[in-house]
Amino acid sequence: MIKLDILSDPICPWCFIGKARLDRALEACPAPPFEIEWHPFRLNPDMPPGGMDRRIYLERKFGSRQAAAKAYAEIDRAARESGIEIDFAAIRRTPDTLDAHRLIHWAGIERCQGAVVDLLFRAYFLEGRDIGEKEVLEDIAARAGMAPEPIGRLLAGDADRQEILEREKRARAMGVRAVPTFIVGGRSVVPGARETAFWEEVIGELRSAQARNG
Repeated sequence: MIKLDILSDPICPWCFIGKARLDRALEACPAPPFEIEWHPFRLNPDMPPGGMDRRIYLERKFGSRQAAAKAYAEIDRAARESGIEIDFAAIRRTPDTLDAHRLIHWAGIERCQGAVVDLLFRAYFLEGRDIGEKEVLEDIAARAGMAPEPIGRLLAGDADRQEILEREKRARAMGVRAVPTFIVGGRSVVPGARETAFWEEVIGELRSAQARNG
């Protein structure tokens, strides 16, 4: 298996789109070659712990409501082409995702990272849920097969908070400035939400190399 490290943020629409495109390539492959691990990278490291009203956030980020609408029109088009129907109108707040990244970290220990990441994307973009809220994260943990009560106790404290911050700091020190960022085999860095055809080509090349060396 080839290690595929993915730096992502569960409130990043291009990360959701990138995952959908990668998933489509993996579904078409009878023997996917990747061992996937998700890593923390917050789009908004200075976000207040309680998050921010979505409208205010977008106007600050893009400078105006019109500029935000233009940027998200492109995102909506790409999402629909990737089979995702994002409900932007349902999103009321932009959360701080530190706790969501803690949950992803714990899901890695329990070997259900993929399920938790998918549920976080769906909760935020399809259901309009605030994934900065402890109760929402507990529910996502339960739906992924994790025990919600221990997760609730961990979220109530500072467990692994510094670990997440340090991992994010290391990613930025490595030169990561945007997500999604994929690292194939610990060497090849692939930025952005690449099309399914790109991943199909990568998978084909990896399988051919494995056959030659096998």
